[in-house]
Amino acid sequence: MTDPFDNWIEKLFERWHRELTHQEVVRALKALTRDYVQRRTRLRGKALEGRGKQAAFAMYYAPRHFVIVREALKSLGAPTDSPREVIDLGCGSGVAGAAWAMHCGANIVGVELDPDVLREAAFTFKDLGLRGGGIRCHLGKYRWPKAPVGIIAAFTINELDERDRERVWRELEKQVKGGSRVLILEPLSTRITPWWQDWSSRVTELDGRADEWHFEVELPQRVHLLGKSAGLKPERLGARTLWV
Repeated sequence: MTDPFDNWIEKLFERWHRELTHQEVVRALKALTRDYVQRRTRLRGKALEGRGKQAAFAMYYAPRHFVIVREALKSLGAPTDSPREVIDLGCGSGVAGAAWAMHCGANIVGVELDPDVLREAAFTFKDLGLRGGGIRCHLGKYRWPKAPVGIIAAFTINELDERDRERVWRELEKQVKGGSRVLILEPLSTRITPWWQDWSSRVTELDGRADEWHFEVELPQRVHLLGKSAGLKPERLGARTLWV
């Protein structure tokens, strides 16, 4: 029986290679990395303009994010029988919520404003065999579900302005008090997350935990090769997490 993760990677590369060659994706990945890692511009803005950069993110960074979330959940000892529904805030291509949904057999709801990105999330959910779908909505206007659910925000909170970030925090706090589980992931570098220490303290007060992870996990060969071709170090995986 084909592993759902392997099936997703296979279909992901086949779909994007109908439009772009390997070398075109490599060039786009180099350009995207300058924005995504070095300049840290907003991904929902100019960093993902053009099909090349969209393909590069979907084929390289999305699988990496999936693996990071999967490994973090294992390390945190997250239950494998709950929650029954996972809400992925600012879901992008949907991989973070998908990783949690697969970990516990949950349904998934992706919340995302960009319609093109939301379409990519639909492919992710379908090719991984997950039940659920997406909602096109700004996080500042999202109507939160009744607790308890699972809520994940992966590399998303750093893109919010202070007002929306505080609005999201108030809703997350209500969800936790209602029995929901919350997982927040951000890059290891705190340069773009000056709010991290404050949120870590808040999570600790809610009996949660803050962690820093460095994983040594073998990525799928096609993802690894793409990263190496762009001069990257695909074997280095890591993130900071807040879990409550």
